Amino acid sequence: MARYTGPKTKIARKFGEAIFGEDKAFEKRNYPPGQHGLAKKRGKKSEYAVQLMEKQKAKYTYGILERQFRNLFEKASAASGVTGEILLQLCESRLDNVVYRMGIAPSRRAARQIVSHRHITVNGELVNVPSYHLKAGDKVAVREKSKSLEAIERSLSNSSQVYEWITWNNDTKEGTFVSVPQRLQIPENIKEQLIVELYNK
Repeated sequence: MARYTGPKTKIARKFGEAIFGEDKAFEKRNYPPGQHGLAKKRGKKSEYAVQLMEKQKAKYTYGILERQFRNLFEKASAASGVTGEILLQLCESRLDNVVYRMGIAPSRRAARQIVSHRHITVNGELVNVPSYHLKAGDKVAVREKSKSLEAIERSLSNSSQVYEWITWNNDTKEGTFVSVPQRLQIPENIKEQLIVELYNK
């Protein structure tokens, strides 16, 4: 399956929440897409369907394909600790996600493009792999030649989110991935335990 590039609002409506951030179109029509979207009587979902929906929500939220997501799950399962929490921590530690969290890009989709187009450095080295896994203490910066890019400037000027596990200097356009976030510090509305139950079937 190729990465989804269609309308974001359609996916948001499928899950009943704006998983890609603020969405005015979703606010107007916050019911499922399709001709039966407004129907009051909708069949009760099976346990499997609920678990699958949660996994799909996580994949769409972070823009990760099935094989990559399963690999992250296997890595989380092999680590010591709570599997679901570690899975989300691995998603949050991806370079494209951190670029988005730092405000360099307005969305994870845009962040992936910025990384792929060689605008980002990690510890002074150019990195163009969106799935690059960051470690605590890694320095993420906008490449010198890309600092005046209008898209980056606009995104940074509109960014107001602050995360305890990330620092950002708007003057130097450089930040630090201070630490892997704890579950309470991850704002995404994902029930990770359902994903663990699905993969462990």
